[in-house]
Amino acid sequence: MDKQQDFVLRTIEERGVKFVRLWFTDVVGTLKSVAVAPAEVEGAFAEGVGFDGSAIEGLTRSFEADVLAHPDPSTFQILPWRGDVDPAARMFCDITTPDGQPAQADPRNVLKRTLAKAADKGFTFYTHPEIEFYLLNNSDWRNGGGRPIDQAGYFDNVPGGKGHDFRRRAVRMLEDLGISVEFSHHEAGPGQNEIDLRYADALTTADNIMTMRTVIKEVALELDNYATFMPKPFADHPGSGMHTHLSLFEGDTNAFYEAGGKYQLSKTGRSFIAGLMAHAPEITAITNQYVNSYKRLWGGDEAPSFVTWGHNNRSALIRVPLYKPSKSQSCRVEYRAIDSAANPYLAFAVMLAAGLKGIDEGYELAPEAEDNVWELTDVERRSLGYKPLPSSLDHAISLMEDSELVAETLGEKVFDYVLLNKRREWREYRSQVTPFELERNLDIL
Repeated sequence: MDKQQDFVLRTIEERGVKFVRLWFTDVVGTLKSVAVAPAEVEGAFAEGVGFDGSAIEGLTRSFEADVLAHPDPSTFQILPWRGDVDPAARMFCDITTPDGQPAQADPRNVLKRTLAKAADKGFTFYTHPEIEFYLLNNSDWRNGGGRPIDQAGYFDNVPGGKGHDFRRRAVRMLEDLGISVEFSHHEAGPGQNEIDLRYADALTTADNIMTMRTVIKEVALELDNYATFMPKPFADHPGSGMHTHLSLFEGDTNAFYEAGGKYQLSKTGRSFIAGLMAHAPEITAITNQYVNSYKRLWGGDEAPSFVTWGHNNRSALIRVPLYKPSKSQSCRVEYRAIDSAANPYLAFAVMLAAGLKGIDEGYELAPEAEDNVWELTDVERRSLGYKPLPSSLDHAISLMEDSELVAETLGEKVFDYVLLNKRREWREYRSQVTPFELERNLDIL
């Protein structure tokens, strides 16, 4: 038994933990949980916990159902919302087959595979998400509910507002879970909030996003409110994105930084951006996985609709921030299409794969967009070579279907399942509008 496992077992005993929840996600990013007794944790470390994988969306087929959940002791945390009576803890798990091989359709394994490819090239992949969501009075849309808790706007300070209490409680709870929060504030839409998690390696960030979603839901319910990460819950208000800042490091050196370069961006950084741009249309079905996601992408309010990049241009798909030009560690790129309902494991995997391909093949970066892309005419955008992102989930599926990069990154099982699932979702919802989607989908987001 390693030191981390021993620490977990000692903490369980010392803190009187009564339930240990083993967490993992299905292919679409829904959090799954099985609770084990403290006495079973040592065995779970040694042998895993078996369950029927065919009952989990996209995990296994019925004739290969048996899988094992192996808890990662480095992710152990006491769940603060459970209180001091019969306290509970959680650990994220890696899913394997009975012969000890990683389950091909485990989203966490998909990301770990891609991170291993980056590590073989000498890179560590860091991410920093800005997670937007709406806080509502409740979720009963048919009985006068589902209204934002306030009518405030971007960065507004609302004296006595519920948002202050909510954000304070949520941030404190995240900190108690070991998740560092950089910023929290009111976003542009009424009742819309944003919480930005501090930079971390991509696997840790993905785990933190899944935890953060759970915390936000729990705190909202505790305060008699309701939180939704749905990409576009209101036709007349901004959608909820998850702008994600990305960087590659070689040891302690930021591979994106070059002193004296334009925006202090290195050739590696420029090729990474070029890779993201070249493959953005085909990865969009992963970074924006719902029918409703495309209402956000094509609904204005600074959501990107065209494959462009720029320095201080918030209408671009990719932005190169320059808040601290003298600090090499801060050099990064911001990918603005991904929404708050994405499966972070799969989304980070395809984004990293696209950027690495740009580096490996020496992609050249197109000229930056200096104008507001939304204000240009179609003729002007075509003359500048600005290609559109997919305009619907159906369009995104068709582009992903022909993508070797996505197929290789996700693996055959996840790739096939995503295609099957998204086609089914498109057929079911293509004729529906936002109110129907709210009534039908709000709880799962």
